[in-house]
Amino acid sequence: MFDLAGHVALVTGAGQNMGAGAARALAAQGAVVAVNDLSLERAEATCEEIEAAGGTAIAVAFDVLDADAVRAAVARVRAEAGRPIDILMNNAGIHPDMGAVPFRQLDPARWRGPIDLNIYGSLYCVHAVLEDMCAAGWGRIVQISSGAGRTGLNIGVAVYGAGKSGIEGFIRHLSQEVAPHGVTANSLALGLMNNSARGDAAVTAHLAASVPAKRLGTPEDVGAAVVFLASPEASWLTGQTINLNGGATTN
Repeated sequence: MFDLAGHVALVTGAGQNMGAGAARALAAQGAVVAVNDLSLERAEATCEEIEAAGGTAIAVAFDVLDADAVRAAVARVRAEAGRPIDILMNNAGIHPDMGAVPFRQLDPARWRGPIDLNIYGSLYCVHAVLEDMCAAGWGRIVQISSGAGRTGLNIGVAVYGAGKSGIEGFIRHLSQEVAPHGVTANSLALGLMNNSARGDAAVTAHLAASVPAKRLGTPEDVGAAVVFLASPEASWLTGQTINLNGGATTN
């Protein structure tokens, strides 16, 4: 079950944290995984972890906001893997300009970064792999979103939330276009995540206490959900946004 042997996955922002966890999980199920990051060093570190566990990985460092670089990387992965990418996880989404600032205090010069990364970055990656998926009659697109895209929060992330809301809407429309071609498209809206083992224990405990499951999400939690959505068994699940948040919201 959930066997991904014979498939090729591209995971963006996979040099650390949740993207790295998903890349490891996909590789453990047999997929060849193209590990993207802005930093080649980080991408290679994730590849080393995958290969040490017996998997196959390709490091591809590029900026998802560079459409030409995205297309070149997709072509390179196709050539090295011997077959096209048929699983895409759009994970890159934290822009340096995201900040945590109330909107009325946020300089307009900082608006575009989070919007462009979360919308255009994902659009470029989807566009680069979609034709091959439709031609093959099989494909999986997993878009990482956030609770901030679904619920209003008073923590200074309004523009980031707007970007996530926008890309969720795109995924819903895309799912309808590509469903007849055997391609699914879904979003995972993540809740509070433990993104660093070096985090302040007191802060982590405080955040975890607010989650019904009484813990923060982990890379392994994300990886398990992505493996399911990428699997043959999930062929009838498309156009959905799934909350992965320990019960923090249940809508």
